[in-house]
Amino acid sequence: MGTDVFSLRMDGELLDRVKGHAAKRGMSLQDYVIGTLTRADFDERFTAAVEATEEFYGR
Repeated sequence: MGTDVFSLRMDGELLDRVKGHAAKRGMSLQDYVIGTLTRADFDERFTAAVEATEEFYGR
């Protein structure tokens, strides 16, 4: 798997808050943002799988 570049523009206040969240967890800003995006993507896919299972079993 290769890597790509993702550029994100945010205001200084938001950047400071996100840096603070990363620092509390002992993570780099990049690792924190990637982890957050990965977690959100997993949550969406998990919810879709649960809904499909419920639909299949008629709940």
